[in-house]
Order: sequence, then structure tokens, then C-alpha cells
Amino acid sequence: MTKGGRRMIAGLARGCHPGPTVAVTALVTALAAAAGRDAGGCLLVGLAVLAGQLSIGWCNDAADAGRDVAAGRSDKPAVDGTITPRALWVAAAVALACCVPLSFASGPLAGAAHLTGVLAAWAYDLGVKATALSWAPYAVGFGVLPAFVTLGLPGEPWPAWWATAAAALLGVGAHLANVLPDLADDLATGVRGWPQRLGAARLRALLPLPLLAATCLLAFGPALTDPAGPAPTDAAVPGFAGTSLTAWTALATAAALTSAGLVLARRRPRAPFLAAIAVAGVDVALLLAEGASLTP
Repeated sequence: MTKGGRRMIAGLARGCHPGPTVAVTALVTALAAAAGRDAGGCLLVGLAVLAGQLSIGWCNDAADAGRDVAAGRSDKPAVDGTITPRALWVAAAVALACCVPLSFASGPLAGAAHLTGVLAAWAYDLGVKATALSWAPYAVGFGVLPAFVTLGLPGEPWPAWWATAAAALLGVGAHLANVLPDLADDLATGVRGWPQRLGAARLRALLPLPLLAATCLLAFGPALTDPAGPAPTDAAVPGFAGTSLTAWTALATAAALTSAGLVLARRRPRAPFLAAIAVAGVDVALLLAEGASLTP
């Protein structure tokens, strides 16, 4: 392989936002397993989500190339010359094209749900991020993931309301956490989305709320839908029928992770976003441990 080819591969690897891409793909694949998708179904879900996340990451870096240059973001491959914005656009388009058949392989409704989320993320990259509605694409993009998973099951069932609401809240929390370290650069280059309008102090105060609310929904939602709740895996807490110690442990862990992310933010700017991803992991682990059905 030529040196130019190696540089392009390195640029594509960095420009796809590898951390979030791998994390979201792994978490949604695990969610598919929790929902009861078989091995083939989980593989299709993982490939579709991977293609969608790659397209979103490359679109983001391509669309932001000018602003990243103005902000001196030397960590971006389109800024340091590793890859051109045009190459990122081409890669994003190819990944999006691959995402379409991979999404519809789970069925028409499931495919439409997933592509709705991917297109919402593209809308964010292409301009919604600079508006007061910047939270909406994240809420939609994450909120449709349970539907993508469950609509691929036999009978195409819709997910329970609490699963959709929790996923949307996780998306909002991820948006707030992702913006926090880039707040000053965004304001300097004219990006005034919802978090930028809040300001750093209010953003830090608000950040834990959607993440913890999402975990609460996943911990208590099954019991609210069915008072009997899922078969308990350990002793239930008196006064909270259907809510196990596992659920309370997950909620405490989510609170600790969110707090740690905010405390570490001054030394590690990306800590809140990593904490948000970790909370999502705790939430998926809770569903797997409790055996809660994602469908009503």
C-alpha cells in the first residue's frame, strides 16, 4: 500500500469518531441481544448501526472542516492534512448508501426507523447543531434505536414507551456531554446550539438529569408497565414492587459515573462524554441482567 493510501486510511479512522462509533455499535448490538434477536439478527443490527455511525462521523468532520481550521483543531484529520474534506464527503456518502440495505435487512419498519435516526444525525451535522433545536436530532437518533431493534422481531412489535423515552434521554445527555469540552471553540466560530446558549455553568448543572432520568425509566419502567415486572434476579426492595437491587445498583452506578465525569472534566475535557457512554452501557447491562422485555 502506498504512503498516500495509508494516510487516507488513517484519516478515515480518525475522522469517523472511532470511540463513539464503536461504543454505539456495541451497545445497540447488545440491546438487540437483550430484545431477543438471534445471532443473525444481531449481526445485521451491528452492521447497519456501524455503517450509519461511520457516515455520521465522516459527515460531521467534513461539514465542520472550515470551522475546525478556524478554531485550530489540529486533532482533526481534515485540519492537519491527513485527509481532505472531499474524501470525507465521499466516504460518508458510501457509508450512508451501505446503511440503507443493511437497515432494511431487518424489515421495512425497522429499516425506516433506523434511517430516520441516521438522517436526523446528518441534519444535525449539516446545520441543526447551530440552532436552539440542536438537542432534537440526538433525541430522535437515539430514540429510534429500540424501535429498530424490536421491529425486526417476529410480528414487528413496537418498543415499550419507557425504552423509547430512555433512549431519547440518553441521546440528549450525550449531546450535552459532547458539546461541553468544545463550548469555547463553538462560540468562537458562531455555533450557538442549545448547550452553547445555556452556558458552561447551566450546562454542567443540567447534564446529569437526562442521563439519570434514562436509567430511572429503565429501572422502574417495566414495573410501571406490568406491576408484576420481570422475573426478579435478586431480592426486591420493599415498597417498590418489581424493582430489584440490581436496578437500584444500576441507578447508583449511573449517578457515580455522571458525577465523576463532571469532576474530571477540568483535567480531561472528554470525561463527561465518556461517562455518558458508560451510563448507556450500565443501562444496557441492566436490561440484560433483569431480562426485561423491550416490548409492551
